[in-house]
Amino acid sequence: MRLNSYDEWSPLKEIIVGSAANYSWHERELSFELFFYDQISNQKSFHDRMYYPHLEAPSGDVDDKPQSGRSPIKRRYVEELNEDVEGLVDILKSLGVTVHRPLSVEGSMEVRTPAWPAAVVPPLNIRDNTLILGDEIIETPPQVRSRYFETQFLTPVFNDYFRQGARWTVMPRPLMTDSSFDPSYVNGGPVEFIAHPKPSPYDVGFEMMFDGAQCVRLGKDLLVNIATANHAMACDWLERHLEGRITIHRVHGLADGHVDSMVLALRPGLLLVRTPAVVDSLPEPLQKWDMIFPPEPDANNFPAYENDDLILTSPYIDLNILSISPDTVMINEANMELIRAMEGHGFTVVPFRHRHRRIFGGGLHCFTLDTVREGSVAESYLG
Repeated sequence: MRLNSYDEWSPLKEIIVGSAANYSWHERELSFELFFYDQISNQKSFHDRMYYPHLEAPSGDVDDKPQSGRSPIKRRYVEELNEDVEGLVDILKSLGVTVHRPLSVEGSMEVRTPAWPAAVVPPLNIRDNTLILGDEIIETPPQVRSRYFETQFLTPVFNDYFRQGARWTVMPRPLMTDSSFDPSYVNGGPVEFIAHPKPSPYDVGFEMMFDGAQCVRLGKDLLVNIATANHAMACDWLERHLEGRITIHRVHGLADGHVDSMVLALRPGLLLVRTPAVVDSLPEPLQKWDMIFPPEPDANNFPAYENDDLILTSPYIDLNILSISPDTVMINEANMELIRAMEGHGFTVVPFRHRHRRIFGGGLHCFTLDTVREGSVAESYLG
């Protein structure tokens, strides 16, 4: 089928599900620390009130000995993650959805640019580096060095859509030196070497860096979260590129980056919103929509991790749901509070298992990328 996905809720026909094959470690360096700052710092806010901050390098049943700059992940977490991802694929297929998969990382790979090297991580949370807007694939400028060429693993899928008529755009790639990052939102925090970035002959100042998961797609409108100068530059590019087709609505500091565990559009006129405190940050037309505020997540919804396990997401990660249609959603089976809340609002819930979403930094919405939904044109929902 031709690429066609304008919103978050229209009946789902085709999707890409990420791969966790050969996930062995987290690459701990400047870009990683900045990206996950809210999760690995001691800072607390209304956004995330239940942190388990652990900064020690993990140890345990891993294949490789700890290496400088890397936090190995216990083998059993990876095996269980792979089981859960493949279980998700089976569920989606049973619902009549066509599922595409990325290429896998084979063995140990390293990406090297003129400015830095980094180990490659598998293409699991594939929504981050791609934005699908109607019939266009937009590869976004990465924020984490180890994911610099992540979209290369999606090339066979993108090629097929291109042959069927899709537009395919790659936003400018940043050099990503230490000085490329705007660290203003973490000033005073514990992240290493932010205050004294290493100089590089490739320094050009702040550069655009941005993830598709910072957006909520609303037909002819796009809600975009901005927390750094890097995000703002990328949003400038998007506004110029999409002029006359899609209107961008900026929100500032709604989250440090991604918003798909903060606010989700369930169907026209209805939002899932983390807390009432979020509402004032939304554009005025969206403040008039009906809203579901979910119950607080229960700590018992998550595995009991050890002190040497690096936790990368807040307990609100299970708000990261996927709409199959305007009245059917997929939700992590561990979060019964959210399931009951959604059923109470008339939704059919399809449960799935994702045990280690906090270890691997993403929920269901993160490691899926919907490419075909029903509807042939972008609609206007904000008046």
